[in-house]
Amino acid sequence: MKIFQREQRSLFGEILDWMLTPLLLLWPISLALTWLVAQSIAGKPFDRALEYNVQALAQLVTVQQQRVVFNLPQPAREILRADDSDQVYYQVLGPRSEFLSGERDFPHPPEDETPRVGEVRLRDDEMRGLDVRVAYTWVKLDLPDALPSLVQVAETREKRSVLATEIIKGVMLPQFVILPLAVLLVWLALVRGIKPLSQLEERIRARKPDDLSPLDDKTVPLEVAPLVSSVNDLLTRLKDSIATQKRFLADAAHQLKTPLAGLRMQADLAQREAFNADELKQSLKLIGRSSIRATHTVNQLLALARAESSGQSIALQPCDLVLLTMEAVQDSLPRTMDRHIDLGYDGAAPGTAGVMLPGNPTLLKEMIRNLLDNAISYTPSTAEQPGVITARVLADPFGGVLVLQVEDSGPGIPEAERDLVLQPFYRALGTNVDGSGLGLPIVLEIARQHNAEIKLEDARPGQLPPGTRISVRFVLIEDEGEARGRVAAHAAL
Repeated sequence: MKIFQREQRSLFGEILDWMLTPLLLLWPISLALTWLVAQSIAGKPFDRALEYNVQALAQLVTVQQQRVVFNLPQPAREILRADDSDQVYYQVLGPRSEFLSGERDFPHPPEDETPRVGEVRLRDDEMRGLDVRVAYTWVKLDLPDALPSLVQVAETREKRSVLATEIIKGVMLPQFVILPLAVLLVWLALVRGIKPLSQLEERIRARKPDDLSPLDDKTVPLEVAPLVSSVNDLLTRLKDSIATQKRFLADAAHQLKTPLAGLRMQADLAQREAFNADELKQSLKLIGRSSIRATHTVNQLLALARAESSGQSIALQPCDLVLLTMEAVQDSLPRTMDRHIDLGYDGAAPGTAGVMLPGNPTLLKEMIRNLLDNAISYTPSTAEQPGVITARVLADPFGGVLVLQVEDSGPGIPEAERDLVLQPFYRALGTNVDGSGLGLPIVLEIARQHNAEIKLEDARPGQLPPGTRISVRFVLIEDEGEARGRVAAHAAL
């Protein structure tokens, strides 16, 4: 049971989330910014009105008989107070901050502020528990050494709030209609945008099971083209794999047909009454030979299938290549003794430096056994002139290279056929040797799974017969610490 199993995600839903989430998150931010802008816009005309009022009151401050006088006519006082929404307050102070007119509890400007005659300033303040906007200025007096007089006008902020609210309504109410419409348009655009994917899915589903032709990557968007190209590459490799399997099955059926037909023919001959004991013995001998050939072919097919299907599923483990080679040589000794072949091992000793490699011991031993069987089958030998087969393991621990060689004294492999003999069921003409043509392909497949290379060459160039030497070269990968240790040991020596 997978407790943390990840649910399958929808590409459509994920793109929609990434498109709508920023939109919905920015909407309240837009509201806040609009409110601030509306407050600033709504306050500007009322600030200008306050500035005008304080300048008008400043003109009413005069000096009469060396005294500062503020004379505000009653009609002007009534006009200043006439406001349906807000309350207006004012205050006039003399040069010594003495009260001349207005509200006695009017808040004073900041104490650290430097008075500047004729400059109208604005500030936010509080009066009688209400937030007010204050405009104030200093008036120069025609008195010797007299400080300027202070004139202030304050107004509550009700009209400003009402105007800001109206601006917000005028701006934001249409957004309540635009936002759902934008969501709908985004959804429709996304549906249309991923429509090519749906069409591609329909084309793939409409294909027949045996249709492995490439998909048309010209009718899909550029972003999907790499995916279609990868699918086409997979289809091509799958087509080649299926073709290889079909060819392999056809060749396997052909290879098994010959020994099976021989078995049936010899069995039919053995059942005739006219057969004498010698002829019956000969037929049974041929039947045994055909059965051995069929069994060998089946075993080779199974070995090749096992080598091809093992891949990464079999865990690698440290293997001593010398020990595996010696075991394979010992297993092949009975057959070589029957054929008068001199089979031996020459090379590194078991357990020496550089002979270990990560691999699968079963597959490696199968590879060595097939190399030896191939050499035994194609090496002519008699009691008077025995053939020679040598298995060899060469190790270069400092270069990280390990080489397995099987060398024989046979007729050799022509250079033009050296690539062909690595293909399944291919057999060199004119050899008259029983075989399935699968030995070297099995060797090649196992070598590939161990990142090794195969090389075929003459064992004795220029001589007759030239013989054959098959080399399997392994490149060992070691960690950096081990490599440095080997270099240091080599330098110490």
